[in-house]
Parts: sequence; C-alpha cells; structure tokens
Amino acid sequence: MQIDIQNNISWRDRLFAALIFFTRLPFWRIYQPKKEAYETIIEFWPLTGWLTSACMAATFYFGSMYMPLSFAAILAIVIRILITGALHEDGLADFLDGFGGGGNDRKRILDIMKDSRIGTFGVLGLILYFMLLYQCLTILPAHTTALMILAADPFFKMITANLIQYMPYARTADTAKNRVVYRKLSIKSGISLFIQGVLPTLPLWYFFGLPYICIALPALVYYLLYLLMHHRIGGYTGDCCGAVFLLTELSFYLVYVIFSLHPLASL
Repeated sequence: MQIDIQNNISWRDRLFAALIFFTRLPFWRIYQPKKEAYETIIEFWPLTGWLTSACMAATFYFGSMYMPLSFAAILAIVIRILITGALHEDGLADFLDGFGGGGNDRKRILDIMKDSRIGTFGVLGLILYFMLLYQCLTILPAHTTALMILAADPFFKMITANLIQYMPYARTADTAKNRVVYRKLSIKSGISLFIQGVLPTLPLWYFFGLPYICIALPALVYYLLYLLMHHRIGGYTGDCCGAVFLLTELSFYLVYVIFSLHPLASL
C-alpha cells in the first residue's frame, strides 16, 4: 500500500517538496507540491545537496581568487547556511542538547530536542563544529577543497537518508516539528538515492583519489550515532538526521585533509 501511494505522487511533486523543505530558496513560487509529497522528500535529499554543494564550492573556489582563503571559507559556510536556513545546524544543536542533557530518559531527550531554545551542549557543539569545518576548508588547495565539498554534501546526505530504512521514527506525525513522518524508500527510490549520492564523488576520486579510510571512518561515526539513537530513543527524528549528516560529513573532511597531507596517503 505504501509503494502504491508513493507511485501516485509524481516525481515533480517529490522533487519540489524536497527543494522547498531543505532550502530557503523560493521554489514554492514556481510549483506547489501535494502535501503528501513531503513524506517522500528524503529520496531527493542528496539532489538538494547538489545545489547547496555547488553554491558552496563555487563561492569558495572563485572567492579564493580574489580574497584570502580564510575569507573564502567563511563566505562559503555562510552561503550554505543562507541556502538551507541553518536547518541541519539547528538539528545538530537540538541533537546535542537532547542527548547531552536528557540522560537515558527517552521522553526528556525528545522534549529537549523539540524545545526551540538552545542549551549549553548545543552552543558548545556548534562552536566546535564550525571551528573544525573552517580549518578543514582552509588547509588544502582551493581546487581540491572545492571538489571535496562537491563530493561530501550529497554523499553524506545519501548515507544519512538510510536512517529511515533502519529505524522507526521516534515521534508521531502529530508531535513531529514539521508534522511529517518520512516514508521508507522503495527499491526504485533507493537506487535513485544511491546514484544521487555517488555521482558527485567521481571527480574527486578521479583527480585526487579517495583513500578507503575516508569512507570507513565516517561509516564508523554513522554506526556509533545509530547505536546511540537506537539505545536512547529507539528511533530517529529530523534533528537526528541533520546531526548525523553534519557529523559524518565533518569526519570525512577531517580524514581527507589529514590523509592528503600525510606521506602515506597514497597507500
């Protein structure tokens, strides 16, 4: 029944729903998707990453031609925040507040994550996150970093999207922030998701190589976060998805930068 309902929602509805939800660009002026389409937005999440990563990478690369690399990095980070409306950063802050301050109490964790106020764990977590992200963007040559950005954003959105396959939603539609529960992926949408996530990694892989550890460590981070969510709240939320995406992406940046500078990186 679930697959039949999904097939009755056109790809145009699903695509525009994803673009409207995951960005702050006025796609709603072009097309208004069906309400049910928002339950399927995860399957086009990596494709929205093509847009955000392209804007971020272009801002960084071309900005580095006219300003110091540090300024270009800050501007690139700001561009992504403006495009997404800090959606994922908000999720990371809520995730850290909930799991940092909620202990093992499932209800308390979910209540804290739903609270619009930011706490100590969220503030400190965002500061550390942006410090590490900034450093990762300023170490390698601009063209390498631009390709790294293009690869990482869609790929780790694709990886994170699989959370909905492995775990139940921890809330109900009535208690969810956006009143939406994501539907599980069909085989067709799963293949599409994989293609969306992997294609942007090919230029980085071809021109500079991609050590296997750059995928293995983020995979470990993903698994540990999965275990944490499974143990504490027995599922996932939208905040969890945003946090897992940013943390796995950041772990990729850290490992890729370290191994690009290390003499054994080519092994």
